[in-house]
Amino acid sequence: MCGRFVSTTPLSALAEQLLVDDVRTDDDRPNWNVTPRSSVAIVAATPTGRSHESTRVLDRVRWGLVPSWAKDEKIGDRLINARAETITEKPAYRSAFAKRRCLIPVDGFYEWKVVPGQKAKQPMFIHRPDGALIVLAGLYENWKDKNDPDAQWIRSCSIVTTGANSTISAVHNRMPVILPPERHDEWLDPDNHDVESLRRLLVPAPEDALTFYPISLAVNRPANNGPQLLEPVVVEK
Repeated sequence: MCGRFVSTTPLSALAEQLLVDDVRTDDDRPNWNVTPRSSVAIVAATPTGRSHESTRVLDRVRWGLVPSWAKDEKIGDRLINARAETITEKPAYRSAFAKRRCLIPVDGFYEWKVVPGQKAKQPMFIHRPDGALIVLAGLYENWKDKNDPDAQWIRSCSIVTTGANSTISAVHNRMPVILPPERHDEWLDPDNHDVESLRRLLVPAPEDALTFYPISLAVNRPANNGPQLLEPVVVEK
């Protein structure tokens, strides 16, 4: 599972690292406590009109996927993560997986560990050992309320998750799918509808890809934000 994450890398750096052609947002505010319904940065590929050519676009969308057939946008609150094991079967994700895939860049994410004898779960900050950007596999959708002629289109996304590797399993049994740079083109390609080939990308990251440390319970409150959330704490044994 992935229910909170950190997004502080500037748009200009995201565009450079992810080979973006077109930046369609100017919202460059850092966020150390990204929660569902937040506006999050994604990178998607849109066809140019020429055969097998596309443009990489960086934009912001709502976190919590709202399927095109949904009657209410509130369904997105339950669809922040898409399980890799059932992604081709669930109606909420099936079409997006085949046609609307994206990259979701993050600086790290939070997970909560059960500690024996401790009532509250211990929050952990999970990140790359070198502090580099983490690029997650995502899906996106476009939705509009059919009962409201004046309604605006809502773009939304979901993070793809898989079973945890041996490192993250010490904290939780699930983790987001992390895509290495050499797989970005394959994942984003709007002409790639080979779902079986795409499913083979949805595997746990190598054991040494991530590390973690305990942080304050302050992260539990969505209203709390700022770099102080990432300060390590000592956990009494």
